[in-house]
Amino acid sequence: MAITRFEELDWQPTPIGELTLRRRTEPSVGREIYEVKLGDEFLMSSLFTVAEEELADLGLAAAHGERLSVLVGGLGLGYTAVAALRDERVGSVTVVDRLGAVIGWHERELLPASEELVRDTRTSLVEDDFFALMRTEPAADQPGYSVILLDVDHSPRHQLDPAHAVLYTPDGLRELDRHLAPGGVFALWSDDPPDEEFMVDLRSVFDDAAAHVVEFDNAVTGGVSSNTVYVARSRS
Repeated sequence: MAITRFEELDWQPTPIGELTLRRRTEPSVGREIYEVKLGDEFLMSSLFTVAEEELADLGLAAAHGERLSVLVGGLGLGYTAVAALRDERVGSVTVVDRLGAVIGWHERELLPASEELVRDTRTSLVEDDFFALMRTEPAADQPGYSVILLDVDHSPRHQLDPAHAVLYTPDGLRELDRHLAPGGVFALWSDDPPDEEFMVDLRSVFDDAAAHVVEFDNAVTGGVSSNTVYVARSRS
């Protein structure tokens, strides 16, 4: 019997390109993995999830208190949000994604992390533009989030949408800071090595800013790969 190497689970047009979810067999690890493509560009894969989970772990490790409220920018395959839910101090996780199709995948429990994510009563999935949301003035009765975790663009220098670029400037970071509670934590995933120019901008707005290099074994290359997680604390 022939083995199916690729299976397309969903395809949908979106405002930023054709979005595809597929499942395939990866010979290097001998298991099925899930991949998301936007047009011809690979966005994410379940083959490597260490840094996505570390985004939540490092961000929450820097947070203090109980009943933490977490805002996640970018749902993707769900690994960051699920990692946040595993912290017993977390009282709520709100995940904002611009693409309703991605939210629908999880609501239909198509992905490995979906069941744990959507069946947790602390989870809220919201279809919205995270970057536009950060530009808005928070409501007067909004206490601010304990932690904001962001994983949408490839890096502060390489965005999926040019409109995202302003968030990674001092002005954009100050707008984001308005949505954090006093002493709240902002953490950002990046596919690039630590960016010193971005660190200067981050430190101009936040305290305790640091860039963490997250290394993981790469079964495809036989070597070690790495991502960066930036973590910073609100001054307000």
